[in-house]
Amino acid sequence: MSTLQSTFFILSIFTKNSIMVLDFASNYEIKQLLAYALNEDIREGDHSSLSSIPWDREDRAKLLVKEEGILAGVALAQEIIQMVDPSLHLEVLKQDGTKITHGDIAFYLSGRTHSILKCERLILNFMQRLSGIATITNTYVNAIKDTPCKLLDTRKTTPGLRLLEKWAVALGGGNNHRVGLYDMIMLKDNHIDAAGGITKALTLANAYRKATNPKLKIEVETRSLDEVQEALASGGADRIMLDNFTLEKTREAIAMISNQVETESSGGITLSTLHDYAKTGVTYISVGALTHSVKALDLSLKIIKQ
Repeated sequence: MSTLQSTFFILSIFTKNSIMVLDFASNYEIKQLLAYALNEDIREGDHSSLSSIPWDREDRAKLLVKEEGILAGVALAQEIIQMVDPSLHLEVLKQDGTKITHGDIAFYLSGRTHSILKCERLILNFMQRLSGIATITNTYVNAIKDTPCKLLDTRKTTPGLRLLEKWAVALGGGNNHRVGLYDMIMLKDNHIDAAGGITKALTLANAYRKATNPKLKIEVETRSLDEVQEALASGGADRIMLDNFTLEKTREAIAMISNQVETESSGGITLSTLHDYAKTGVTYISVGALTHSVKALDLSLKIIKQ
């Protein structure tokens, strides 16, 4: 599945090739989120429109791109429009995952003016943030495209928006890590310390996996080369994370692991150091900044003057 082309996402969540696939028409969580967000904004009515615009007036608006990037959120905008007023007409010119530049028009929206204005802010709030995530993800992906290393997101997402933010990462060309605590066993420092060490944590995790869900993957976080060696000796991990390793230590760890399991570098890796880490031979690099520190892309929804 190419993430930089027109794609229909099926949002009853499942993953394909580590990328989340979404269906906005059938996902209950997203419908709940949108209903809450609309109620948060509208409550008993849009008094600004009610006081100044005739109820039966109709207009045409355009979603104007004011900054270069990767577009994300058109499919979500379609769902918002359907919830507010199914009689509104949406003419899509730019699909999710496509490259956009200043002056582009992503879509036209026509119909009752009151309905357009009810949709406006929610559409922009989502699309600006999601497009920002897709854009920075694409920048990171392009920085390591000459290596086999894959870029991962993390669980450092906005509460309630995780599915959408991880969808935006996929649109930008990145790969999704686990969606939550429920779809992978990831033994981080707190789990390891509470369990009594890497060997005990891995032994217990493997017994749990065998008894409950043999398909669960196990990843273990390591903080030193000694812990890497212990994880290898213990066995049972599908992936070893190298947490806050320097470049030199990362190279040593990769040589030590020698393709026995997947590897992941994480912690403090920036755009300026990303390529150097990717060249070490690590399988994945995870970057929390894709979702927790993103800059919104500049978009606007403007009524076209008649």
